[in-house]
Amino acid sequence: MTRTAQIQDRPLLRVQDLTKLFPVSTGNWFERNSRFIHAVDGVGFELGRGESFGLVGESGCGKTTTGKLLVRLVDPTDGHIMFDDGEGEPTDIAFLKGKSLKEFRRHAQMIFQDPYESMNPRRTIFDTVAEPLKTQKMGSALDHIDRVARMLEMVGLTPPRSFMFRHPHELSGGQRQRVAIARALVVEPKFVVADEPTSMLDVSIRTGVMRLMEDLGSRLEVGYLYITHDLAVARYMCDRIAVMYLGKIVETGETEEVLQNPRHPYTRALLSAVPVPDPTYTRPPVEIEGGVSIPVNPPARCRFYDRCPLADDFCRDNDHPALEDKGAGHLTACYKA
Repeated sequence: MTRTAQIQDRPLLRVQDLTKLFPVSTGNWFERNSRFIHAVDGVGFELGRGESFGLVGESGCGKTTTGKLLVRLVDPTDGHIMFDDGEGEPTDIAFLKGKSLKEFRRHAQMIFQDPYESMNPRRTIFDTVAEPLKTQKMGSALDHIDRVARMLEMVGLTPPRSFMFRHPHELSGGQRQRVAIARALVVEPKFVVADEPTSMLDVSIRTGVMRLMEDLGSRLEVGYLYITHDLAVARYMCDRIAVMYLGKIVETGETEEVLQNPRHPYTRALLSAVPVPDPTYTRPPVEIEGGVSIPVNPPARCRFYDRCPLADDFCRDNDHPALEDKGAGHLTACYKA
């Protein structure tokens, strides 16, 4: 096997036992903090080169925090993030600092949910897209003009010179998100975290942006971590998906396999809430009740215990179940699945 083939067989990103705890203030400066929000708790998965991997779940389950950990906008409490740039041995970037962290960010970018809030309203589109090039010291000022123009053309903002010196408020929501995509891809990263990039857009233009991201991911061989609460979007965009609940991954596998044969009761509940375009269809009642609780010092048992229709004494008395392969790479964390 050639070196190129060996590199292609290795995952771009391997996440192991990734954990992020946020301290809960007690209001007493002299009292040691003993209460923590378990935003991300022991998460693990792999992202292949050029693959689109989706994180789905309700708001507050830890999806966005996981994405920020992977690009090191947030420092992890524990765990490993093994990144393989194909130029040497994989590097654990979980606790990189200084120059090493800056070099890693050349390979990892993020597209945020709100394209207006994530841009400086006083800066032109050229300044916004060129900023990563300047930060990473990639090329001269003339090179920046050429690269920004080519990137704007790739994301469908043509002719690029008519957009370069506009400001964010002069663009529509869809155009601003295309600028955000251009900013993320202009340094040719290895992977991109896309945090619900279409949720703030009109339904009429969502499909165009998703097709653009899919096309650019294929052309530039970019691996996506795609964060969404919309299962229809995940089905369209993702090769594999992982379902998160209260900081834990409870089910993961090939997208169609998970959506066609959901095993975890939480995944089944999510699917039962998806609208069906048939006026004669009668929706069965959702099996779970209540909402996601705040994960402050959660008990060791299954995180879904309080809402699960299948839970029994065994689930209550044992630790949160580990992910088990149920066949065809379909993993589920449930004693009853």
